[in-house]
Parts: sequence; C-alpha cells; structure tokens
Amino acid sequence: MPTLRTASAWRGLLLGLAGLATTACADSGSSTETSGDNTPDTETAAQQPRALPDFTGIVEEHREAVVNISTTRQAGAGGPQIPERFKGTPFEEFFERFFGGPGGGPGGGPERKVRSLGSGFIVSADGHIVTNAHVIKDASEVMVQLADQRQLEATVVGQDMATDLALLKVDAEGLPTVEWDSDPVQVGQHVLAMGSPFGFEHSVTSGIISAEGRSIPGKAGGYVPFLQTDVAINPGSSGGPLFNLDGEVVGVNAQIYSRSGGFMGLSFAIPSDVAREVIQEIQENGDVSHGYLGVGVQDINRELADSMGLESARGGLINRVRPDSPADEAGLDSGDIILAVNGESVAEAGDIPPLIGALDPGSEAELTILRIGEELEKTVTLGSLREARSQPSSSGAEPTSALGMLLAPVPEQLRQQRPLPEEGGALIKGMQEGPAQESGLRPGDVLLKLGNETVRGPGMAAELLAEVESGSRIPVLVQRGRQTLYLPLLKP
Repeated sequence: MPTLRTASAWRGLLLGLAGLATTACADSGSSTETSGDNTPDTETAAQQPRALPDFTGIVEEHREAVVNISTTRQAGAGGPQIPERFKGTPFEEFFERFFGGPGGGPGGGPERKVRSLGSGFIVSADGHIVTNAHVIKDASEVMVQLADQRQLEATVVGQDMATDLALLKVDAEGLPTVEWDSDPVQVGQHVLAMGSPFGFEHSVTSGIISAEGRSIPGKAGGYVPFLQTDVAINPGSSGGPLFNLDGEVVGVNAQIYSRSGGFMGLSFAIPSDVAREVIQEIQENGDVSHGYLGVGVQDINRELADSMGLESARGGLINRVRPDSPADEAGLDSGDIILAVNGESVAEAGDIPPLIGALDPGSEAELTILRIGEELEKTVTLGSLREARSQPSSSGAEPTSALGMLLAPVPEQLRQQRPLPEEGGALIKGMQEGPAQESGLRPGDVLLKLGNETVRGPGMAAELLAEVESGSRIPVLVQRGRQTLYLPLLKP
C-alpha cells in the first residue's frame, strides 16, 4: 500500500508538471493557437496576469501638497460643578479623572487645552487649504505643517458643517498644489488616499470606489452623496485627498464606518464636485447657504410601493412635516412621495437632501409628488438651513432617535416641575440597549449640553451626536430630577 500511494503521488506530480509546461508554452506563444488575424485565443488572453496600479508617481508628484493639521481648543468652560457633599470624598477623584481638572474639570476648575490632528491639501499656491469642518470645529488655534516641516498658523476662511468642509489660509507663496478631477468617478476604479492617520504624516493607502451616492444618516446632515471606498482611513486621515490614477482629487476623506473606532473596511469621501462648489462659495463669500425644505423622509420598500400605487420602489416617502416649515406652507403632507426635484428623478430618500441643499434659500423648487395614487406638482419656496437649525424645536415636534435614545422636546409641565431652562433641551422618552444606556443615561433625563454646545432641541442633539467621531467620548450634561450631572458618553 505505501508503494501504491507513492506511485500515485508521482503520477499526480508528473501530470501537474505537464500542465505547467503546457501553460508555460502557451504564455510564451510557442504553442498558442491563433485565429486567422493572429489574435490570441480569447480564453488564453483572459488568463494573462494584469498589472497592479503603480501609485509611486502620484505620491512623488503630490505628497508635498498634502499637509498635517493640528488644532487646539479650550475645554472646560461650563462643565460640571462638584456638589459640596462630594468634596473630600472619593467622588471628587472621579470628577477629576473623567472630566479633567481640579474641582470637577470643565466648569469646576481651570480650562484645559485639547489637541487633535487631521489632514488637508493645498489648492492654491498662495496658501488655501481644504480640510473637513469637523477637523477645525471650535478650534482656538489651527496649525498647518508642510512637507518641508514648516509650521504655519492658519486662519479659517470659512466652514460648512452641512457638508463637513472647511477652507484654511496660510501666509505663504509658491506652494505645491493639487487639481480637482475632470472626469466622473466609476465604481470599481482604483483610488489612493493620503493623509496623517494617528499623526503618521504622508501615509498612503489604496483601494477602489465601492459605491457612489451613499447617504449616511446623521453624517453631514444627509447633504452629501458620499463616495464609499475600501481605502484604509483612520483618525487623523480626515480632510486628506482621495486621488485617481491621474493624480487628480476625486474626493475629500471624511468618515469611516466603525464599531471599534478604527478602520473596518468601509470609508467615505466627499465627492469632488460637491467639495469644489462648496469651497468656491466659501472663497467668494466666506460662507455657504443651503436650501431647507422641512420634511423627514424614508425609503420605500416593495410592500410600501405596492400599497401606495407605485410600479417600483422609488422616491422618498415623507413621514413628517415640520410645523411652519416651507414644506408645511406649500401644503406637503405625511404620506406624500417625492418623485423628482426640479425634474431630477429621486431614486431613494437619500437623494433629496443633496438636491435641496444645493439650492439657494429663497429659491423655488418644483417637486413632483405622488399623493394617493395621483401625481401632483408642488412649488416650494425654500428656507435657510442655517436659520432652521438655529430655531429651538417646537413642543409638537416628533421624537428623534440617536444612539439608542428616543429624544423629544421638553414638555412645559416638566419645566415647571424641575429647575430647567425656559427653552431648549431634549427629553429622553425611551431607551434601547446601546451606548447611551451603557454610559448611564436613563429615560426621563433631559439633555442640556453636549460637549460645549447647549442643546436647543432633540433635532440639534441628534445632529451634535452624529458629528462626534466614532471612538470618541463626549461629556453630556443632564437634568435628572432636581439634580444636574455630567456623564461621559462613548460613541462606538
């Protein structure tokens, strides 16, 4: 039996070598069958190995236009005070440890400086630099380090939280620059990211465009149709460029999808056409304006489509209309399906915010809607997104979900029972398993502040939480009964 097995093994080896020899001959062309026009056999050509893209030229040409951005912000003002009964007890140490600073850290002691890192890229030789708005948000100082190790203080020309873009300016001349792409990207094409993950400058990672037009709930307010990639992006990469094989910028790296705080195979970039328009408007006006409709929308599945008389699952279903909003004044109603905006078809709910946000406040939008099986045209005079966000939520607004919490406006009756502000705040009406529950928040708590921002309503609370980077911890000031306390909320 051992001899038989050995013979079989040799026979298999010889057959394998024969196959390799045939392949080698086919590759060399000595035994390749050809057609009458000397074209290699299709099956054989398909077996030819394809060369992987070479990014060395792009890195060599553009690395000096990619910069490291470090920011400093003041943390501590307006934070928790240690109750007198806890001073001199182990709870005093707890406050110092989790909120930093003697006497309870933020608000209880001196302010402290918090530093963070990000990336950016130079778009003009006289020092204009593009990055993410969240990289420089609330910064008291922004420093830019160039490839030659020069460190320059930057001024913020403008920022737009709705699209998570910002434009900086440093005092320099003759700087290397990058160019925006001239052709639309395609799913499957190779791309290259460059930035400073975890502070490691000029790190390069590559991958492909996985999808286009991604709407990420809560990210950039839904006003960005993100490019999805499998390029490795980590904290510190935000604001860096995403290049195509021609060395043109096709996107601004902005987000990752993660349950650990690190890269898990999904990253998202702001498309260059969106970034280019926003940066141009910031450069011209110092600010960006976005149209505002005032509706909540959701996708339509096959069952909903059948029940509403749609031949296919398309459009955005309005599930709420905010009182006194442009949509309310135009007569839009829950149950209406938005099929098109200014003649541009809506495939899914995520298409609507970018279409509306690209329009100017005060302009008119022609909406094609389906109402009880009948197509209608509605003209809406858009409001301003900035003004809408600055308004406190009305008591009649519908609840908002965020990190496992069901948030609602604070009822007036509750304000009379507790020492609450006259307006603002967000009541936790319900709680599911999730990061909020794990952080110690409870139903009945009223959110008063998130970080250094005063909560003006449940919508604002959800937006602020959405802007917190995955893996980061944010102090949350809550009113619990007649007591106020801070809790550290970790966003996964």
